[in-house]
Amino acid sequence: MKLVSYRKGKNSPFRIGAMLDKKNVLDLEYAFRQMEMANGGEGTENFPADPNAFFLAGPDAIELAKQALDFVERTHVERLQFDREEVELGTPISRPGKIICVGKNYAEHAAEMKSDVPDYPVLFAKFANTLIGPEDVIIKSHLTSKLDYEAELTIVIGKEASNVHKENAGEYILGYTIGNDISARDLQKRTPQWLQGKTLDRSTPVGPWIVTADEITDPANLEIKSFVNGEERQSSNTRHLIFNIPYLIEFISSIMTLEPGDIILTGTPNGVGFAMDPPGFLNGGDTVTVEIENIGKIENRVENR
Repeated sequence: MKLVSYRKGKNSPFRIGAMLDKKNVLDLEYAFRQMEMANGGEGTENFPADPNAFFLAGPDAIELAKQALDFVERTHVERLQFDREEVELGTPISRPGKIICVGKNYAEHAAEMKSDVPDYPVLFAKFANTLIGPEDVIIKSHLTSKLDYEAELTIVIGKEASNVHKENAGEYILGYTIGNDISARDLQKRTPQWLQGKTLDRSTPVGPWIVTADEITDPANLEIKSFVNGEERQSSNTRHLIFNIPYLIEFISSIMTLEPGDIILTGTPNGVGFAMDPPGFLNGGDTVTVEIENIGKIENRVENR
């Protein structure tokens, strides 16, 4: 299942949906209501239409969504569907409780940044002010002249996780999406802490949807690429992660309780603009594309502000 946040019209609130195919978006709350009525109910059973409320509801909401999707696929209720070109996709979760990022998690990226391979995962945080959708404009703040891209496989937590053993980590993953950890290198590197270079407003595209974990058979073997204006910049595979996904879940959940809707950006491979000669930083008018195998792609234009 591919879960999306969508709206039809700029003044409408985003709603939780699912991709039926590459061309159609299903409204899950409408579908659930129709399923309830078809089964003899009144269609009043509570199903969160708001994407943030949906993900916070945890495994129960996911199960209801699967039932609604199955109902529509069996009955072909077309009036619950919208053409993909008629709707806007937002970031799947616009207000996660935690946005946890992992730095230096590919050895070749650590090398190009002139850093040692870390003994423990390097964790830092982003906040909801940074998040934008898969086709939204990346804002290049006047504060930076060294804006960079970072393609990252992103984990979405499905249920509360505390002191999880890596052998059981998969039970706590709702699914996977794509993140672009846009970084202002000049702000990032002017102090020992990276926060200011990682948290500019409207700078972190996530999407286009969340692919539920049951559809990603091997998250440790996914091709990951980035492009700037069509030029390939990064090309790697998640098998090259220094700290793999089960270990990250174990490590992070030993420090803090992970909750439904939290997201983890797992790190970027080599090929970032900072390490190019000359550097390949982003400027207004550039288009950045990130692709991850079996998930899809996000594409965002950069705009100076």
